[in-house]
Order: sequence, then structure tokens, then C-alpha cells
Amino acid sequence: MAEQRRIERHQLPYYLKVFNRITDKPLGFIGNLSENGLMLISPYPMMVDAVFSMRLKIPGQEGRLHCIDFQARCMWSREDVTPGSFDSGFAMVSPPPDIADMCTALQHYFSFQPKIVNGAGGRSESSHVGR
Repeated sequence: MAEQRRIERHQLPYYLKVFNRITDKPLGFIGNLSENGLMLISPYPMMVDAVFSMRLKIPGQEGRLHCIDFQARCMWSREDVTPGSFDSGFAMVSPPPDIADMCTALQHYFSFQPKIVNGAGGRSESSHVGR
């Protein structure tokens, strides 16, 4: 008998690109993100101690893009284990409120909260494990 998966998997349809806010050229992709910083995965190293004007283009409803503009200082940059890729750590300079909102949304999206089945056989809202 096949075992039924109890935790839904969430896969992103693409990587979230980071753009240079001034030139609108891509800088790389987000490796990870917090309210205070991010790791950028890029095809080239970043200049340490430089402040970059960045933009995230978040897909929204009905195909509209929501842009989040911010500045971040490169704290470190090193070659990734993947040839031709570099990882760079950035600290946000006065992060906009949109960054905190996006972090909260991503934490919720990737929390893998199991669905609880109610007595009628239907699905109810997600529950938090460990509460």
C-alpha cells in the first residue's frame, strides 16, 4: 500500500532576481533573505564595503510586478562551490517595511504547516505544529 504524503511541498517556479536599481540590470539571485540582510548568488564577485542600490521585482496578482527598492552594503564575497558562481553577503541600509512583509510571507509559505482534516472529510486551515 502506497503511503500518502502528509506535508505539502512548495516549489518556487523561478529564482527571485535582484536588480541594480539604477541600471535595471540583474545582479544575481537571492540565496537567502532576512529583515536585515541577504545573500546574493551572482556570476561575479561583489565589491566588499560598497553600498548597492537594489530592486526586487515581486510577481503580484494579474501579472503585475511589485518593486521593492533598498540599499545594501556588501559585507563579504567569495567564490561558490559551483564554478562561475559567487556568494555575497549584504547588510540592509535602512530596510523598507516591504522587506519585513516579504520575509514574513516567505516564512509562512515555507513553514510546511500540515493541513488538518476535519470530521466531515474536508480540509480546514493549516495548524501550527508544536503549539
